[in-house]
Amino acid sequence: MDTLRAITLFVDAAAAGSFQRVALARAITPQAVSKAIGQLEQHLGVRLFHRTTRRNSLTTEGLAFLESVRPGLDAIQAAVGSARATTEAIEGPLRITAPRFARKALRQTLAEFLTLHPRVQLDLRIEDEYTDIVAAQIDVGFRGGSSPTGQVVSRRLFTVQQRLCASPEYLSRHGRPATVADLAKHHCTGFRLATTGRLVPWQLLVDGEMQRIELPALYCANDPEFELDAVLAGLGIGLVDSLTGADEVHAGRLVPLLEAHPGPDVGFHLYFAQRRNLPRRVRTFIDFIVARLQDSPQFSFDAARARRRSR
Repeated sequence: MDTLRAITLFVDAAAAGSFQRVALARAITPQAVSKAIGQLEQHLGVRLFHRTTRRNSLTTEGLAFLESVRPGLDAIQAAVGSARATTEAIEGPLRITAPRFARKALRQTLAEFLTLHPRVQLDLRIEDEYTDIVAAQIDVGFRGGSSPTGQVVSRRLFTVQQRLCASPEYLSRHGRPATVADLAKHHCTGFRLATTGRLVPWQLLVDGEMQRIELPALYCANDPEFELDAVLAGLGIGLVDSLTGADEVHAGRLVPLLEAHPGPDVGFHLYFAQRRNLPRRVRTFIDFIVARLQDSPQFSFDAARARRRSR
């Protein structure tokens, strides 16, 4: 027996005074109402209704049972209504995880979203390692590289390019490398993994294949924007990603080098838990991000160069 359903039908029948009226309101048969209440009476061991052909009236035990269960049933219905309202409202906590290099893509976008939906409380967690958002109870994640897998839905927002770049000041002092081999004669910057402390070797396209290029780093950092600052300051040549450096190329503060030898392109992805009933604030945020960022030319070196040439 579905006890909650039977109690709900009992309360409705007590208010309506008729099994027929309850059946019509719920689009079920009077026999189904009568059977459910009969099972409830059998379960309780008391008779709840006096049954006649015209009307059903409460027994003394039925009246006492009604007074006992009505407050609890009202509380359950209020809780259900509150949960539905929360699901439909664009408000409440929104938990997000993203790597540090996503800062430029998300900084303005998140501010715009909160301006549109001021009743959302954003909780942003910066984590360079892949986050299991289901286990961590995160609503939406962002990640660069391969598409996240597992029990998540992933959407590729745009492609992140990697190119060797230097500042005009550096090139005026040291000249431009003509070949990949020439890089050994130049000052270079590097990126060090915060998790392992390992200096990440460059990967460049050489003779149709990605090859590891290991060079000593005059300056290295475990944050892409600090490495970018070093390249902008003229300390050396760096392998810069377009998410971090496209604006600098557009403004002329960075110059791409050895463009026949790019680094590998990677995807920038949004992902979220695979479930049916996402709260409306989460669905709205996902739709907003996709509308703002999917296939955006803002984070492309090629688009930045094209804009610069058209000026």
